[in-house]
Amino acid sequence: MAATSSQSTSRVTKLRRQLKQSGADALLVTNFKNVTYLTGFTGDDSYLLVTPKEEILFSDPRYSEQLEEECPHVRLEVREPGTQILDSVAKTVGKAKIGKLGIESASMTVQLFNKVVAKLPKVEIKQLDGLVEGQRVIKDKSEIALTREAINLAEKAFAVLKAGLRGDQTEKEVEALITYEIQRNGGRGTSFPPIVGVGPRAARPHGVPGMVEMEEDSFVLIDWGADYRFYKSDLTRVLFYGKVPAKMRKMYEVCLKAQLAAIDMIKPGVIMSDVDKAARSVIAKAGWGKQFGHGLGHGIGLDIHESPRLNSLSDRPLKAGMIVTVEPGIYFPGFGGVRIEDDILVTKDGHEVMTSVPKSFDEATISI
Repeated sequence: MAATSSQSTSRVTKLRRQLKQSGADALLVTNFKNVTYLTGFTGDDSYLLVTPKEEILFSDPRYSEQLEEECPHVRLEVREPGTQILDSVAKTVGKAKIGKLGIESASMTVQLFNKVVAKLPKVEIKQLDGLVEGQRVIKDKSEIALTREAINLAEKAFAVLKAGLRGDQTEKEVEALITYEIQRNGGRGTSFPPIVGVGPRAARPHGVPGMVEMEEDSFVLIDWGADYRFYKSDLTRVLFYGKVPAKMRKMYEVCLKAQLAAIDMIKPGVIMSDVDKAARSVIAKAGWGKQFGHGLGHGIGLDIHESPRLNSLSDRPLKAGMIVTVEPGIYFPGFGGVRIEDDILVTKDGHEVMTSVPKSFDEATISI
């Protein structure tokens, strides 16, 4: 479960303070991940109405038992068969005499927005962005613990893969094995479809695994993560075997140097774009600046990509409690690519590298 009763109360209390400042009388939370964050409910197809005095969770009969088990602290409104959840929302908003209703415009579809407006013709709809997502940027102790478990599951899966990797295995087999190991050990699944790229296909930052076999080249890039109780991990490693081109080894060592330089900078108060610059300058100095075309990293949590962002445009300071990836890359289409990624917790006085998969060139070299 994503939140206990006390955690939910604390999160909703913070949200109410933001709501008061926004001028809205209540907030209709329609983003499933935000509903989970605020209530602990792990089902879907549900909305949460946060008013100054209470929280009402709207759902349907499929989840009645689950709702009572996961969030007994929240008032439940389970729709009757043949009715829509928005009918229950409109009825409750009317009874509560809400004049100005906030909505999550960043995640609400145009279709849903139009339905809300139609159901509440006398209510002023106020578009509010990022109230809950803003809270999610700083992880509490329970979220950090869940992320640690997601990392543990991902690392276990990779250890099994690395120990048994064979030349006749395809990218698709590697993807399937990682997914299986994560689920076998208690994970919900992978954080995202794993990226597996052999040889030249490693130059595709978001490449899709195919039927290419490991032995068709001398290296493979693997980007994967585990989902544990909705919290995500995200790692990338390159494995080497056979006769590795000298250029590839140099690319790897420059990329690792860039990653370590960026990680070393992470602590509260440091501007995010400066962390990005620390890695980018190392790669640029090697003459490969144009081969690093994406941002340095991103936040992880209930979503695999969430705030904050470590890139050249981020002028925000790092704060304790943030969990970010650091993943510089160097890519040469037609030849191959390198990316090295770890998950970093910003602590009160510095940082903690939460991931522990070995990453020196020698440690990344295996026999298949």
